[in-house]
Amino acid sequence: MIAFITILIILACGILAFFILIQNPKGGGLSGTFGNMSSAVMGVKQSSDIMEKGTWTMISVIAGLCIVSILFFQKGQLNSGKGSSAQPKTEKHK
Repeated sequence: MIAFITILIILACGILAFFILIQNPKGGGLSGTFGNMSSAVMGVKQSSDIMEKGTWTMISVIAGLCIVSILFFQKGQLNSGKGSSAQPKTEKHK
């Protein structure tokens, strides 16, 4: 289960990187590449809103997956620790 969650986190990080890299740091983003066309199907003004919502959504997904992975990791660690003593075992040499 940990491997599956790790793969999901890596995919979410890749998608987040895409959203971040496609945005213009000065606020233009996709709207700057298309000029001032205000009669687009979705509207150029809305492209920056979609990118911002996508960024925040992916950040939330990554945070949630990290919390879930810690819960599974600690559950696995607690179960594997049962029956083992706190002191290290020493080997007897003949």
